[in-house]
Amino acid sequence: MSSEPEPFAEGSPSLITDVSGATWTPLFRKKCSFDQGNFFKVMDNLIRNPNINSSWLFRADILTEHDSTQAQSRDIEADATKPIVVQFTGFHLEKLLIRRLIPRNPQRDPPLDQTCLIYHGSGTGETDTSSSMVVYKPHVSSHSDVPFYHPKVKGVAFLHEWNSKKSEGTVSIHYYLFDDYGSSTKLVRTGLHLVSTLHKHGEGAKAGYVKRVQHDTIIPQATVQSTYSRLKKKYARKLIEEWVEVTDPTKHCFEDLGIVAFLIELWAQMYRDSPFPGFVDIGCGNGLLVHILRQEGYSGWGFDARKRKSWNNFTDIIDPASENDTDHSLRQLVLLPAILQDQQQQDGDLAQRVHDGLFPKGTFIISNHADELTPWTPIIATISDCPFIMIPCCSHDLSGARFRAAAPKEKGKSASAYSSLVEWVKQISHDCGWEVETEMLRIPSTRNTGIVGRHRLESADTVDIPAILRKYGGTSGYVDNAIKLMKTAPRGH
Repeated sequence: MSSEPEPFAEGSPSLITDVSGATWTPLFRKKCSFDQGNFFKVMDNLIRNPNINSSWLFRADILTEHDSTQAQSRDIEADATKPIVVQFTGFHLEKLLIRRLIPRNPQRDPPLDQTCLIYHGSGTGETDTSSSMVVYKPHVSSHSDVPFYHPKVKGVAFLHEWNSKKSEGTVSIHYYLFDDYGSSTKLVRTGLHLVSTLHKHGEGAKAGYVKRVQHDTIIPQATVQSTYSRLKKKYARKLIEEWVEVTDPTKHCFEDLGIVAFLIELWAQMYRDSPFPGFVDIGCGNGLLVHILRQEGYSGWGFDARKRKSWNNFTDIIDPASENDTDHSLRQLVLLPAILQDQQQQDGDLAQRVHDGLFPKGTFIISNHADELTPWTPIIATISDCPFIMIPCCSHDLSGARFRAAAPKEKGKSASAYSSLVEWVKQISHDCGWEVETEMLRIPSTRNTGIVGRHRLESADTVDIPAILRKYGGTSGYVDNAIKLMKTAPRGH
C-alpha cells in the first residue's frame, strides 16, 4: 500500500454521478483495508469533531440529525436550518446532519453551516464491490462566502469502494467546484490532507484503536469553549502586550485563559444553588490565573514562595481599607502544613513568610503546576475540607524532592513519567477519601491533566493523614526544601 494517496490524472472522469448534472472532480484515491462499517464510523467522528482536520476550528455543533426516512421527507424543510440534499445515481440517502462549524477565532472567521449527507450504494448485488459515500455541502452561495478554514468549493465527497471477496478497497475525495473559482494548489493540498486523515483513522479503526485520552468528561466542550472565546477576546491582547516575564506570553495567557474557562463552568455547576466560597491558588507563580479570576468577579487570592515581576501588574488589595501586605491578592508565602508543626518550629526566621495550609472550610483550592505542592494538595484539601483542582507538572514527593513515581500497574496505562505522576497523585487523592474526577484540559500544554476533588467518598474526619504521609514516603526534609524555594530563582510558571 503506497504511503501517499495517488492523484487522479487531470481530466479523469467523475466516479460519482450527480442527478442534477453537476460535475464532481476526483482528486486523490488510496487503497484501504477497512470496510464500510469502519468508513462510516470514522466519518461520523470527523463530522462531529472537525477540529481533527483543522486547527482553526473548535468544534461542530450538530443543529439537526435525520435518519433515512426523515431525510427523504419534506418535513425537514420546517427546520430552522434547511438542509441541502443531493441525489446521486446508484446511491440512496441514509442519513443527514446539519452542523455548524465553530472557529477558534470568531472575530476573524464566521461560523459556517454545512449539510453532511450519508449514502449507501444501491447496487444490484451482482458484483463483489459495494460503494458508500459521505458528502459535505456548505450553506453558501458563492466562493466569497466560504470562510478561511473551509475549502472554497460547493461540496466535498468522500467515496469508499469495497471488494468483499478480496477484503480490500479504496477511499477517494472529490470536489464540486464553483464555476468562477476552479482548483488551486491550496485546494489540492487540502484534499490530500482530508483523504489522508480519513485513511489513517480508518486503518486505525480496523486495527481496534481506542482513543486513550477522553476530553470533556466533566464539562461539555461547547460550554467551556464559548467561555474561553469570551475571555480570550476580553483579555488576551492586553495581557500579551503588557507581559513582563521572560516566558512566552502567548502560551501562558492562552493556557491560563483555558483553565479559567474550565473553572468558571465547573463552579457554575458546583455552586448553582449556593454562594461561591472563594478560592486560593497555592503556588500561584506569575499570578495570572488569580488576576483573571478576580477580574471575572471571583473572590480569592494566591501565594508563592517567590514573588514575580508580573505581580506589580496583577496584585490588588482585597481589603481596600488596609495597606497591610497580607491583604494583597498575591502574597509571598511558603507552605509549611500545620501537620508538620514540629518541623516548622525549628526555623523561626520563616514565621512571617509561612502559611500553615489551613483554609476556611469549602474554599476551592487551585494547584496549577504547583510542583512541590502537588502531592500535598489532596492532603491539605482533606484537612481543611476544601474541594480542589490540581494540574500536575513536575514530579516531587512529599518531602519536596524530585522523584519519579512508579509506573501504574493497570493494563493499558502509560508508563511515561507524567502519566505515572498523575496516577500517583490520583491515588493519594483516593486514599484521602476523594472521588477523583479527571479532565484532559483543552490548553496549549502537554501537562494538561486536571484532577478534580469535589465529592467525598468518606468523611474527612475518618482519614488517617499521618498514615498517608508514611505510605507515600514521608515528609523528612520538606522544611529545608521549602526554605530553598524562597532563595532560588523562580521558574516559568
